[in-house]
Amino acid sequence: MITKPQHSGLRSNSFSEFDPEAVRLRRYSLIAKPGFNRWMVPPAALAIHLCIGMAYGFSVFWKPLTELLSNPLANSCPNMTLLRMLYTLRCNWREEDVTLVYTLFFVFLGCASATAGTWLERIGPRRAGILAAIFWSGGLMVAAAGIKIHQLWVVCLGAGMIGGIGLGIGYISPISTLLAWFPDKRGVAAGMAIMGFGGGALVGSPLAQLLMTNILGTGANPAVWQSFFILGLIYLVFMLGGSFAYRLPPPGWRPPGWTPKTGGTMMAHRPVHIKKAHRTPQFWLIWMVLAMNVSAGIGILGSASSMLQEIFGGRLIDLAAIKFAELTAEQRIQTAVVGAGFVGLLSLFNIGGRFFWSSVSDRIGRKKTYSLYFILGFGIYFIMPTLIHHQMVGLFVISFCIAVSIFGAGFATIPAYLADIFGTQFVGAILGRILTAWSVAGILGPVIVNYFHSQAKNSGLAPQNYYDMTLYILSGLLILGFVANMLIRPVNAKWHMTDREIMQANVTFERGKKTSGDGSNGGIGLGSLASPMVWLAWSPVAIPLLWGVWMAFDKARVFIPGLH
Repeated sequence: MITKPQHSGLRSNSFSEFDPEAVRLRRYSLIAKPGFNRWMVPPAALAIHLCIGMAYGFSVFWKPLTELLSNPLANSCPNMTLLRMLYTLRCNWREEDVTLVYTLFFVFLGCASATAGTWLERIGPRRAGILAAIFWSGGLMVAAAGIKIHQLWVVCLGAGMIGGIGLGIGYISPISTLLAWFPDKRGVAAGMAIMGFGGGALVGSPLAQLLMTNILGTGANPAVWQSFFILGLIYLVFMLGGSFAYRLPPPGWRPPGWTPKTGGTMMAHRPVHIKKAHRTPQFWLIWMVLAMNVSAGIGILGSASSMLQEIFGGRLIDLAAIKFAELTAEQRIQTAVVGAGFVGLLSLFNIGGRFFWSSVSDRIGRKKTYSLYFILGFGIYFIMPTLIHHQMVGLFVISFCIAVSIFGAGFATIPAYLADIFGTQFVGAILGRILTAWSVAGILGPVIVNYFHSQAKNSGLAPQNYYDMTLYILSGLLILGFVANMLIRPVNAKWHMTDREIMQANVTFERGKKTSGDGSNGGIGLGSLASPMVWLAWSPVAIPLLWGVWMAFDKARVFIPGLH
């Protein structure tokens, strides 16, 4: 039975004790009432992830950010150090300078999610979502000010550091809530949220382009700082809306008629406390699994467009005999259009793979699914050089799309994998620590690709040989990931929480008050997707997501015969 905390009769020093709006932020106020439909919760998570997922779409800003100043000397300082570039007022920033924001995103994402995970679990998804909205949107607005005064250090502080903290908080805030509502469909639940993160660029990139060149500015004079500021406002509204839509199931809630799988599976019979999880070999093996999958995927994903153009050159525009270096300026523009279509196609597979593969994992299990990722990925990366040497564009594109779908799926499957191994009690906090693998992979993957590409190019090799060594090394990383995955076993019983620890964890403490539950359904059933209220709740996230998918499809039509 759920009991709302009673007033202690003591004088409070906190105004929030008497403020109804503040009370609504408390974790106990989020517990769903009888008759609540659990399908109302995923749109809340998607609203958060669609906004912070714009981190993947920031490449739309790189070129405009390098052309902010129009004075004759703005581009006359190519040898300026990064330190001086951070505060110069007279020089245009270089692309390698502004992309520092992208690196900071994922470094601070990992740091924030790892250090704040346990605290975020305690305060609940609503407060965490509000914090994520403040940091992410506020970071974009600070960056807008930095662009306006042309101070790169302010842009890095705002978008990269402050925004990166918002990324980390927002990324993990809905995970444990969704897994608690969908213990029978953990892969689907995690896939719905992480799909939103992959879809953030599909929506954010074309929206930012429209704001810069059509609504607030023009193609010749893009409104860059204004677009940052408006995006910050839009994301603030969406993320706050998602935060206030969160509801929690009663402690111990289970879907009516559902019985957890037992025996012969990787499913945990008891949860593992966050304080003990990182001391188990399973934690570090899963960390390695994610790090290797992401390192292999993020490296080639960031180079996809240039890779396609360098390797196939004139073949992309029906000039098979002409190499990329021999193309005219006009022909290179044509191949760039094809490259943009390729990126659009990959975006569709990235977002689709997150939901498809994580749903498959509900049927065959997380360990088998990850084994499939690594086997497919190894085969694709190992055979890609052969496809390149024989100039087999079609098979290369198909292989690349499957590889990117696996890359995205790796993120979507990890939360469910952690819930299987460690239980759902602290899964959000454990995920936060596991995401440090993402921070490491975000550096390792691009470094491998860029280093070996530069070595091959400087040694005078033909473009079709630029990526051979890179792809073989990435396939080796996938072998390491496969081995780590095969070593994962159920957690030893010595790490499991005791009955007393579970009871204490099922009590939410706030200023000496508590709520507890007896594990009953509390009058809450499975709910139905056909409910009009569910459709109403899904529409604010489904409409922009479908628009983003259409925009990506429109770019990708160049690869689909008969549609261009």
